[in-house]
Amino acid sequence: MALNITLFDDAGREDLFPLALSRSCADFRWGILTIKEKWGHELGTSVHLKTENYLQPLYGNYSNTLFVNSRLLPNQEVIESIANLQDGDALYTDGDILLALKGNSELRKIKFKGNVVMLNQLWEIFQFNHREIEADFRRVTNGRQSQKISNTNRIIGSNLVFLEEGARAECAIFNTEEGPIYLAKDSEVMEGAMIRGPFALGEHSQIKMGARIYSGSSFGPHCKVGGEVSNSVIFGYSNKGHEGFLGNSVLGEWCNLGADTNNSNLKNNYEQVRLWNYRKKSFVKTGLQFCGLIMGDHSKSGINTMFNTGTLVGFSSNIFGSGFPRNYIPSFTWGGASGMDTYALPKALQTAERVMARRGVQLQEIHKEIFGFILEYDMQ
Repeated sequence: MALNITLFDDAGREDLFPLALSRSCADFRWGILTIKEKWGHELGTSVHLKTENYLQPLYGNYSNTLFVNSRLLPNQEVIESIANLQDGDALYTDGDILLALKGNSELRKIKFKGNVVMLNQLWEIFQFNHREIEADFRRVTNGRQSQKISNTNRIIGSNLVFLEEGARAECAIFNTEEGPIYLAKDSEVMEGAMIRGPFALGEHSQIKMGARIYSGSSFGPHCKVGGEVSNSVIFGYSNKGHEGFLGNSVLGEWCNLGADTNNSNLKNNYEQVRLWNYRKKSFVKTGLQFCGLIMGDHSKSGINTMFNTGTLVGFSSNIFGSGFPRNYIPSFTWGGASGMDTYALPKALQTAERVMARRGVQLQEIHKEIFGFILEYDMQ
């Protein structure tokens, strides 16, 4: 359906900090694709973004008059309802969340009675990643044929292993009994890796030798991943290249986990996990028994770092040392359990410039301004 839409960020983005501090909610990877990419696939048109003023230069201008909530996922009911909106119509959930607006002013309020799937909390990214990988797999592979997979690999189950052009895998074990496996363009799975679907690997990303990847995991473009990973999402341009466990977790972009970094995803007393919420400025109940690490963009850990169950690390922090650091680590933190200081902005920018250059990406003036804005925000 040819609709030209602009995805807009609403107040709900605050529940998605720190990951939404440095991107529109539409740029969240959930499954194989970002939310923006899901809409693009469904509509067959380009999608514009409207976000906070300090982030808008990342996305350029928008001129459409059909606005859709950037946390909303597309389905046929939603798309048809949006397509039928008239000028001045505003589509709301029963919970009074604005889903879509036609025009620049609201004249009529319409309640949407269909199925609504929205991203509301950070832990939902890994909690429902199984579902999103399978939905995106259907989107991106429908009517297409996979590249041939080498016969040195072992495939278990009847679900598909789909390889895009240039994807490589040798002497790996792919178990598709619980869901499909997707390898994007020019990605690589090295020898001895064991992967259970549903799983997705982004463009130019790499699974290291002997890695153990459990179902419900997806890694965006330009990632290097090794060791043991379970039900976790890495947005892109981040590395977990060595041994160590990452479970029920989400990493943003430009993160790096030092060798033998581990996170706990289950409390010793098996109680429900709580996670820090920026908007409420307190820990909130997740309703989950398994919840690991949420790490904002440009944050890193040193070798042998240990993260406790339900730890949230902000933007551009550097965590290292023995012992468990606290469960909430603000942005621009330098240190660990033995003490923490502020990570000076010039040093943080210098590191970011070096890290991004290794992937052929230039640190631009807008990136520097975003760093400064987030530093001031977290020090309020």
